[in-house]
Amino acid sequence: MPDELLTEPPVAGSELDTLLGTLERNRRTLAWKCADLDAAAMATRIGRSAITLGGLLRHLTRCEASSFVWKLNGGPGITAAEWDSDWEWTADSDVDKTWRDWEEAMARSRKLVAEALADGGLDRAKGHEFPGWGTPSLRRILTDMIEEYARHLGHADLIREAIDGRVGEDAP
Repeated sequence: MPDELLTEPPVAGSELDTLLGTLERNRRTLAWKCADLDAAAMATRIGRSAITLGGLLRHLTRCEASSFVWKLNGGPGITAAEWDSDWEWTADSDVDKTWRDWEEAMARSRKLVAEALADGGLDRAKGHEFPGWGTPSLRRILTDMIEEYARHLGHADLIREAIDGRVGEDAP
């Protein structure tokens, strides 16, 4: 893993730099979509959707743990009942805690990715084994996380635009 945090994928870089740069760009874009909002704005919903910006941060905090603690390393997982609950889509009234939890989850994920890279690189597959499917490689887990963030950035775009008109695909 590069010593510096890639905030943008290279135009013509290695597979690793492209994966890490894309994930970090998605993380940074989500942070920009959720930035500078109070608890009421972080709890804004559109139509019948339960999704809020605060809820997206909570959901992606959980996804970071599921992907890098459980899938990549076989650590404790999140139960089906926890995934099925609606708690994560609702915004926590403590916005600072929501941000802190997400930032800590990303820091832990970055550390676990660096350890996995030192222990087999992108092909490393030593975490949770899924019956009938196998153990995902670091490459697969990074790709899944990129997709997870990208999917939810669309939600964040719509919600943030409804709050104050902020639009765009990349943080300035």
